[in-house]
Formats: sequence, C-alpha cells, structure tokens
Amino acid sequence: MQTQKDSSDVIWLKVDAPTKPQLGDACNGCGVCCAAETCPVSRVFLWQWRGSCRALEWHADLKQYRCGMLLHASHYLTYLPRSLEGRFQQWIRRWIAADTACDSSAEVRC
Repeated sequence: MQTQKDSSDVIWLKVDAPTKPQLGDACNGCGVCCAAETCPVSRVFLWQWRGSCRALEWHADLKQYRCGMLLHASHYLTYLPRSLEGRFQQWIRRWIAADTACDSSAEVRC
C-alpha cells in the first residue's frame, strides 16, 4: 500500500494491512497515521520529529499495525521502570486516543 501526504511524501506499508478507514471512522490498525507522521508521544519520548514512528510495529498474526509504546513501552524507553509501565501505557493510550477513531487525513493510493 502506498500513501502520499503530498506529492513528494510516500510511505510504504504491508500489503496485508487493512485499508485506511475514512477520517472519523473506527481505527482498524492500518498504520497510516503513525507511518505518515510522528505523534506527540513519539516526539516527546522518542525524540523523533519526522518520518515513520520507530515504535510502529507490524503484527502479522493480526494483520495490523500496533503502537509499540502501548504494547511494551519499556522496550523503547529503557529508563521506564517496568512497575510503571501499565500506568504509562494507560496515559499514552489516552493521550493519542488509541483505538478510537481515524484521525489521519493522508490520502491513500494503492
């Protein structure tokens, strides 16, 4: 799947990834939002301002992309004590509104 943010930006996703839902429809794990640009979590905690988020993970068994910061934040943030990982993940889930609605306006061309 090829997605273009504008005429010069192209991202590549797994062919098995779900088709990007319409803006406002339920999230389906297509990965377009995280591959097209970084979110506040990536900017603040991973110091990544451009490109596809390095915490974006492909899960072949689910045929979906998932946020690695939500699944196992301590893998990406080695300074995060495992005892705080659950609370941190709840906070992150709320901050990025994970699994709620599609908030990516990127155009998808296959």
